[in-house]
Amino acid sequence: MTGGRDILIDPPQPMPPVITFAIKPKTKSDEDKIHEAIRKILEEDTGLLLRREEETKQTLLSGRGLVHIEVTAEKIQRKFNVGMDIETPKVAYRETFKKKIRVQGKHKKQSGGHGQYGDCWIALEPLPSGKGFEFVDKIVGGVIPKNYIPAVEAGIKEASQTGILAGFPCVDFRTTLDFGSYHAVDSSEMAFKIAGALAFKKAAADAKAILLEPIMTVAVKVHEDNTGDIMGDLNSRRGRVVGMDSEDDKQIINALVPMAEMLRYAPDLSSMTAGRGTFSMKFEQYDEVPADLAKKIIEKVNAENE
Repeated sequence: MTGGRDILIDPPQPMPPVITFAIKPKTKSDEDKIHEAIRKILEEDTGLLLRREEETKQTLLSGRGLVHIEVTAEKIQRKFNVGMDIETPKVAYRETFKKKIRVQGKHKKQSGGHGQYGDCWIALEPLPSGKGFEFVDKIVGGVIPKNYIPAVEAGIKEASQTGILAGFPCVDFRTTLDFGSYHAVDSSEMAFKIAGALAFKKAAADAKAILLEPIMTVAVKVHEDNTGDIMGDLNSRRGRVVGMDSEDDKQIINALVPMAEMLRYAPDLSSMTAGRGTFSMKFEQYDEVPADLAKKIIEKVNAENE
């Protein structure tokens, strides 16, 4: 109390995590115990962050550095007798298209009694980055009944989630449904959903698919005598420096860098700056992966999936 008034002081905030690893149990017997063990460790250590990445099906543990994560793994083994492996996390790539194309998707099957019949024509075209997926209904004259049109859209959306290059979700494209046909007896929502999926796969195969990668906004805070080395290193990581700021006796280098090049950046930065440099990063946008690198990524992912 000072002069009869309360003084409120904000508690210090924990430093944000700077490095993330995928974690998995060493054995099947560790699988059921690992999340409970980590939950208890998180209660003790506010510098750790645990989340599930549904797209890559990985559990991610973030911390202040590689040593921090390694010490956590050792502590879990020692205190809870749970083995935990750590590995570099997978990158959540995307796929999109560069070319407009129009195709037919037709599903016709006859097997005694009612058959299956769905027929649709769609135009697939690329959209600007960040626009996601658009579906446009331009059916006229009832060539496809209105109750079947949502099924075509559902088939396209479902098929687009596994892409065509390496199984990554497709983004930033529009499909326009403009023609088709139906059968009074054999048509159904399922038949048109299958037709929509077939149309998308057919269009995607010829629409010049490309791979997209997440680009991060990175801010690296270092002493002035380290700026040259840091900027050169960011350039070598396919990064682009977009500006610099000053804070006390430090320089803050702002850059856009592919996430794939930043997965193990923390120990490298520590080495370059004798432990004095810090950085933060957040997602900015998706950009096209250079063709030569995309080829290697696609081959690697497909080999792993096999």
